[in-house]
Amino acid sequence: MRRRRAAATERPAVDLSTQVGSLNLRAPVLTASGTAGHGDELAAYVDLARLGAVVVKSLSADPWPGNPAPRVHETPAGMINSVGLQGPGVAAWLDRELPAVLDTGATVVASIWGTTVDDYRRAAEALAEAPAEVVAVEVNVSCPNHHDRNRMFAHSPATTAEAVQAAAGCGRPMWAKLSPNVSDLASIAAAAHDAGAEAVVLVNTVLGMVIDTEARRPLLGGGGGGLSGPAIHPVAVRAVYDVHAARPELPIVGVGGVARGVDAIELMLAGASAVEVGTASFADPRAVGRVLDEAEDWCHEHGVTAVAELIGDAHAR
Repeated sequence: MRRRRAAATERPAVDLSTQVGSLNLRAPVLTASGTAGHGDELAAYVDLARLGAVVVKSLSADPWPGNPAPRVHETPAGMINSVGLQGPGVAAWLDRELPAVLDTGATVVASIWGTTVDDYRRAAEALAEAPAEVVAVEVNVSCPNHHDRNRMFAHSPATTAEAVQAAAGCGRPMWAKLSPNVSDLASIAAAAHDAGAEAVVLVNTVLGMVIDTEARRPLLGGGGGGLSGPAIHPVAVRAVYDVHAARPELPIVGVGGVARGVDAIELMLAGASAVEVGTASFADPRAVGRVLDEAEDWCHEHGVTAVAELIGDAHAR
């Protein structure tokens, strides 16, 4: 680390700031919701104040127990999880867990979910009094290990719009987290934007399942789950590319299989204004900081003086 920083002082600085809707973030790399806990869990490994933001695990209006064990299983190119959005509820998070992450100097993005439109309204309104360091609210309408395929809000433009509109009481910029498990993602992203989301987060995990061949039944306690990690990175790149092509004015936060700096660069070239690191942090809790360092190094090596110039550049070639 000392060698990398010493070398960096000998070359021009890269402007790492990026704009996501109305928000200016100090860096384009963030944590992904659901992979870094509800607070300062990664602070022992990463300077959270260097990141664009810490996106915390999705919260419901009320405490939620999640799915039965087992909840996580490693796959050949990632992992599948059926955690089921276990969480303490918004009020308990504000009181018990948010102060610790704020003490690190981090910028925070809260994330909310619900099973009904009213759940989103209540969770959002509970966040209205959060401190200013909570700069945005991710409206997670797409978690595949809680909602079945027929009930997920993100599978319909109309229900996506309903959830986003219900969350407006948070009093902050909203980002809608969407599912790749749809036939026309661009139309759903457009509906979220038209309903008030300043940005969309692309993508949540891919629907999957593991069968225990000895017991001859689904291995995870919740049945199916969400596949994440390197296996879904090309899916995320395609989703970001297609939505940016259809709605170039819509800011995108890209997520899915980002484990290296070049993965982050690829998503930005596809059209993302920022990226999130998720599953990689389970294998290496320093991953999000390393990805930021590697992305900065890539910019130096390629003569890029500001990361913002990369956004959507693959569409101009």
